[in-house]
Amino acid sequence: MKSNSPLQLSLPVHLPDDETFNSYYPAAGNDELIQSLQACAEGQVHQAVFLWGPVKSGRTHLMHAACAHANDYQRSSFYLPLGIHASISPALLEGLEQLDLICIDDVDAIAGHPLWEEAIFDLYNRVSENNDCSLIVSGSVSPTDSGFGLADLVSRMQWGLNYQLQPMADEEKLAALQRRAAMRGLQLEDDVGRFLLSRLARDLRTLFDVLDKLDKDSLVHQRKLTIPFVKKMLKL
Repeated sequence: MKSNSPLQLSLPVHLPDDETFNSYYPAAGNDELIQSLQACAEGQVHQAVFLWGPVKSGRTHLMHAACAHANDYQRSSFYLPLGIHASISPALLEGLEQLDLICIDDVDAIAGHPLWEEAIFDLYNRVSENNDCSLIVSGSVSPTDSGFGLADLVSRMQWGLNYQLQPMADEEKLAALQRRAAMRGLQLEDDVGRFLLSRLARDLRTLFDVLDKLDKDSLVHQRKLTIPFVKKMLKL
């Protein structure tokens, strides 16, 4: 296992312990994507993967899961959300190709920033020359729609595997909520889960955050998750 980069340790980024592949409920059509991410994390293949989907679609969960999976296999990893690019330097990317796995999240956040675009392009090139490193990049839209000024960067992003993250149907979101509840020792009945889906924003990030709150509320009040209790706690 390669040692962690000192730059990684200085980043103000926290990887949540509960965002793993086991806690991720894949929508229909995403199985090949999950398998590719797992293979990269395990070191079975060394290639570039680009995945895209809207904000709160589960992209970040998958990036966190890939890093956690690499750690399970004693492999070094680096996670960087480019939403924070204004507070860091592109020089942070230098030497990352020496690690086993690099995960760059929200890459379209640096569209229109020439120094950052050049730095990401150079990282792609260095990774392509290193047979021991895998690169996973995510964005809210496809590379061609991201608004990058550097045409060579768009070409590089299309060089590897590209996946559009398929959205979940409501029944899949219900199953995902129930899986997350079960991991916390909670029982989320179908009627309660459907009530949450009907009254809240339907993206999984919002639903999971609400479920985490209800988990704490149920412990404090020693109550099961019922529709009356949920209504009271969420003031619905």
